[in-house]
Amino acid sequence: MAPVYHTHTYIHTYIHTYIHTYIHTYIHTKWQGEWDYITKGAITKTFFPKIADRLKLKINVTPNFTTMVTGHGNIKSYLYKYKIMDSPMCSCKRGEQIIDHILFDCELVEQERDRLKAAVLRSENWPMNKDILINRYSKNFKKFTDSLSLDKL
Repeated sequence: MAPVYHTHTYIHTYIHTYIHTYIHTYIHTKWQGEWDYITKGAITKTFFPKIADRLKLKINVTPNFTTMVTGHGNIKSYLYKYKIMDSPMCSCKRGEQIIDHILFDCELVEQERDRLKAAVLRSENWPMNKDILINRYSKNFKKFTDSLSLDKL
């Protein structure tokens, strides 16, 4: 009788795994289709164009991280949009304080960016696409975002 019990358990496990995989694949495919279709979240899409890649990342989300991957938060371009700031210009006076400016150009975060760049330049070119940056260098990117004092820029 034991072999019948084991066969039954094996079949049950197989069916459960198949259904679980099928449901997850279906949900992720639907979610990706909606993500591709909607026009909102443009900045976030540059970091996470594929839902599956985001789901694979284990990230301890912080306010700075969220601001950098969404463009929503304590940055002048966002605050200016809602008339909380008088100008979207960065304190460095070299451009509007948008995510790309902070990540690639702002002189005020040059030291913080240099640490991120050093990690990337060991094997890649700088600047790089944000989706590659976040997927291959998520820990370094997270350290970069955590080191920023957005309220002082």
